[in-house]
Amino acid sequence: MLKYTGKYWNVLSPLVRRSIKRHYGKDFADRIMKKAKSEYKAMLGRMDDIGADNPMASNVYMSFIFFAVYRVADGMITIEALRTIAHEIMEWKPLKITGLFMNANKPGGISSIRKMMLKNAEWLDRHPQYKKYSWDFNFDDNKHRDGYYYHFTQCPLNNFARREGLIDVLPVMCDIDFLTAGLMHATLHREHTLAGGGKICDYWYYGDKLKDPQ
Repeated sequence: MLKYTGKYWNVLSPLVRRSIKRHYGKDFADRIMKKAKSEYKAMLGRMDDIGADNPMASNVYMSFIFFAVYRVADGMITIEALRTIAHEIMEWKPLKITGLFMNANKPGGISSIRKMMLKNAEWLDRHPQYKKYSWDFNFDDNKHRDGYYYHFTQCPLNNFARREGLIDVLPVMCDIDFLTAGLMHATLHREHTLAGGGKICDYWYYGDKLKDPQ
């Protein structure tokens, strides 16, 4: 299990509720979010233990809000509607501040992304008890001349979604990777996802102003 912490729910659930209210009305939004919180906690209880302090755990805490909303809506919110909700949340103005601190088009921008992921990998090396279930990190600085590349062969979100019958929903979360890249003024090039049946989830980031990246 992964222990509940309110910080992700408290920040994201009002944004999710606002988007649901916009499309479905206040009564529906209130009812769904009340049920979703209980389901959210239950899902965390069924999650593989990847370590609550794992810097990658935020992906689980945030994604499970969407999983929970989709499940308790019982078909009233479609996958495409959930994708719209996710996109609307990523347009939240405070998120755009990210680009002020991490800009892939500036010197050191891609390096900052690389350092962030290396730091996440180093945390896992210091906590090997979580390696069985957490993301694995495979870096290849020679694969591309430009930008930064890595891939995963294991994703706890993918494992959970397949167990829970939510694999069709998981690509909505995968799409957020592209939106997040945009906040950093980066392009994310991806050819495979575990959610789509691939053997890896690959990430190649480069500045969004770069022409003909290699």
